[in-house]
Amino acid sequence: MKKIMILGILMASGMVFSQSKKPFLEQEGNLVKATYYYDNGKVQQQGYFKDGKLDGVWTSFDESGNKKSSGEYKDGEKTGKWFFWNNETLAEVDYSSSQIKSVKNWKQEGLVNRN
Repeated sequence: MKKIMILGILMASGMVFSQSKKPFLEQEGNLVKATYYYDNGKVQQQGYFKDGKLDGVWTSFDESGNKKSSGEYKDGEKTGKWFFWNNETLAEVDYSSSQIKSVKNWKQEGLVNRN
């Protein structure tokens, strides 16, 4: 059940790339910072590319500006701890080479801070 939920979240976050206006790209040293927007002008997703691959922290937001997910890429692969917020639930997913190693879920209101 956990893997199905996480798969759904990942698919939804993956669709984010295909549903927005043109991204705003800016050079920051050897990285390119990309910001994707919703049609309403709010930030949809923000992160970095290095040598054409996702690299560094990526964060996605819902149309109201609430954080939906945050995690890190290294050479185009998900790595480390990723966090997914869904209403009053927080899922912590630990990745290694883009593969899920563990999943933890919390439902307590005090632990679902999006800041």
